[in-house]
Amino acid sequence: MNHSTHTDHSMQACIEACSHCHQVCLQTAMNHCLETGGKHVETAHFRLILNCAEICQTSANFQLSGSPFHLLVCGVCAEICEACADSCEKIGGMDKCVEACRKCAESCRQMAKALHST
Repeated sequence: MNHSTHTDHSMQACIEACSHCHQVCLQTAMNHCLETGGKHVETAHFRLILNCAEICQTSANFQLSGSPFHLLVCGVCAEICEACADSCEKIGGMDKCVEACRKCAESCRQMAKALHST
Protein backbone atom coordinates (compact mmCIF):
# COMPACT_ATOMS: atom_id res chain seq x y z
CA MET A 1 0.00 0.00 0.00
CA ASN A 2 1.44 3.34 -0.98
CA HIS A 3 1.35 6.40 1.26
CA SER A 4 -1.37 8.13 -0.77
CA THR A 5 -3.71 5.13 -0.49
CA HIS A 6 -3.07 4.92 3.26
CA THR A 7 -3.73 8.64 3.64
CA ASP A 8 -6.95 8.42 1.60
CA HIS A 9 -8.12 5.46 3.70
CA SER A 10 -7.27 7.24 6.96
CA MET A 11 -9.04 10.40 5.83
CA GLN A 12 -12.14 8.47 4.75
CA ALA A 13 -12.26 6.74 8.15
CA CYS A 14 -11.87 10.11 9.88
CA ILE A 15 -14.61 11.71 7.79
CA GLU A 16 -16.93 8.83 8.70
CA ALA A 17 -16.05 9.09 12.42
CA CYS A 18 -16.65 12.86 12.35
CA SER A 19 -19.96 12.52 10.52
CA HIS A 20 -21.15 9.82 12.89
CA CYS A 21 -20.14 11.85 15.94
CA HIS A 22 -21.90 14.93 14.56
CA GLN A 23 -25.13 12.95 14.19
CA VAL A 24 -24.90 11.26 17.59
CA CYS A 25 -24.09 14.49 19.47
CA LEU A 26 -26.89 16.42 17.79
CA GLN A 27 -29.44 13.65 18.35
CA THR A 28 -28.33 13.19 21.95
CA ALA A 29 -28.53 16.92 22.70
CA MET A 30 -31.85 17.58 21.02
CA ASN A 31 -33.61 14.44 22.12
CA HIS A 32 -32.07 12.75 25.15
CA CYS A 33 -30.68 15.82 26.92
CA LEU A 34 -33.67 18.10 26.34
CA GLU A 35 -36.12 15.38 27.34
CA THR A 36 -34.14 14.28 30.40
CA GLY A 37 -33.44 17.77 31.73
CA GLY A 38 -31.50 18.41 34.92
CA LYS A 39 -27.73 18.06 34.49
CA HIS A 40 -28.25 17.16 30.84
CA VAL A 41 -29.33 20.72 30.02
CA GLU A 42 -26.94 22.62 32.25
CA THR A 43 -25.28 25.34 30.21
CA ALA A 44 -21.70 24.00 30.14
CA HIS A 45 -22.67 20.45 29.12
CA PHE A 46 -25.36 21.43 26.62
CA ARG A 47 -23.11 24.04 24.97
CA LEU A 48 -20.26 21.51 24.78
CA ILE A 49 -22.32 18.76 23.16
CA LEU A 50 -23.64 21.20 20.53
CA ASN A 51 -20.14 22.60 19.97
CA CYS A 52 -18.88 19.05 19.53
CA ALA A 53 -21.53 18.33 16.89
CA GLU A 54 -20.52 21.52 15.04
CA ILE A 55 -16.76 20.93 15.09
CA CYS A 56 -17.26 17.34 13.93
CA GLN A 57 -19.31 18.51 10.96
CA THR A 58 -16.75 21.23 10.24
CA SER A 59 -13.88 18.74 10.45
CA ALA A 60 -15.60 16.41 7.99
CA ASN A 61 -16.31 19.34 5.66
CA PHE A 62 -12.68 20.54 5.73
CA GLN A 63 -11.47 17.04 4.87
CA LEU A 64 -14.07 16.55 2.13
CA SER A 65 -13.18 19.88 0.54
CA GLY A 66 -9.45 19.12 0.53
CA SER A 67 -8.67 22.13 2.69
CA PRO A 68 -5.00 22.45 3.58
CA PHE A 69 -6.18 23.41 7.09
CA HIS A 70 -7.97 20.12 7.76
CA LEU A 71 -5.15 18.83 9.97
CA LEU A 72 -5.46 21.87 12.24
CA VAL A 73 -9.23 21.46 12.46
CA CYS A 74 -8.79 17.74 13.23
CA GLY A 75 -6.55 18.65 16.18
CA VAL A 76 -9.17 21.01 17.61
CA CYS A 77 -11.91 18.47 16.94
CA ALA A 78 -10.03 15.80 18.89
CA GLU A 79 -9.77 18.10 21.93
CA ILE A 80 -13.45 19.02 21.88
CA CYS A 81 -14.55 15.41 21.35
CA GLU A 82 -12.51 14.31 24.38
CA ALA A 83 -14.06 17.05 26.51
CA CYS A 84 -17.55 16.11 25.33
CA ALA A 85 -16.95 12.42 26.03
CA ASP A 86 -15.75 13.27 29.55
CA SER A 87 -18.80 15.46 30.18
CA CYS A 88 -21.26 12.86 28.87
CA GLU A 89 -19.53 10.12 30.86
CA LYS A 90 -19.63 12.19 34.06
CA ILE A 91 -23.35 12.91 33.75
CA GLY A 92 -24.11 9.34 32.65
CA GLY A 93 -26.69 7.70 30.42
CA MET A 94 -25.04 8.77 27.17
CA ASP A 95 -22.81 5.81 26.36
CA LYS A 96 -23.46 6.04 22.62
CA CYS A 97 -22.30 9.66 22.62
CA VAL A 98 -19.23 8.85 24.73
CA GLU A 99 -18.27 6.06 22.33
CA ALA A 100 -18.77 8.21 19.20
CA CYS A 101 -16.77 11.09 20.70
CA ARG A 102 -13.86 8.87 21.77
CA LYS A 103 -13.70 7.19 18.35
CA CYS A 104 -13.78 10.55 16.58
CA ALA A 105 -11.15 12.00 18.92
CA GLU A 106 -8.81 9.10 18.23
CA SER A 107 -9.30 9.31 14.47
CA CYS A 108 -8.81 13.09 14.43
CA ARG A 109 -5.76 12.79 16.68
CA GLN A 110 -4.19 10.39 14.17
CA MET A 111 -4.89 12.82 11.32
CA ALA A 112 -3.51 15.78 13.29
CA LYS A 113 -0.27 13.87 13.96
CA ALA A 114 0.45 14.11 10.22
CA LEU A 115 0.76 17.87 10.71
CA HIS A 116 3.68 17.40 13.09
CA SER A 117 5.40 14.71 11.03
CA THR A 118 5.72 16.81 7.87
